[in-house]
Amino acid sequence: MNHRAPPPLPPEQPPSFRATVHGTVFAERSSHLCRLHAGDEVLLIPGPPLDDDPGIWVHLPEGDVIGHLPPEIEYWLAPWMLRGGSARARAVRVSGADTPSWRRVLIEVELNDRQVTD
Repeated sequence: MNHRAPPPLPPEQPPSFRATVHGTVFAERSSHLCRLHAGDEVLLIPGPPLDDDPGIWVHLPEGDVIGHLPPEIEYWLAPWMLRGGSARARAVRVSGADTPSWRRVLIEVELNDRQVTD
């Protein structure tokens, strides 16, 4: 049985935070928003490590992409997750089409600071 501690968080970064989901209007992602409600879990998946700036993509549990986190969060969170960090996220607010796309979905993110057992 292997025990792995997650990598330490970068200095000054919080273990939990709220963020808006960006890019919800591209590639018909907004069509998936009708299935998302406050309290629903979403998945955070870092982009491929070969990307110059891997993002953090936000997926519904079924796998559909609904957008990505803001670049200022992706900048530190993607490398941390690619080194073995993990996060849980839940929708806090899902607004309608009358709200600007970059403010439509608000999520709460909790970074995992516990050891993982294989």
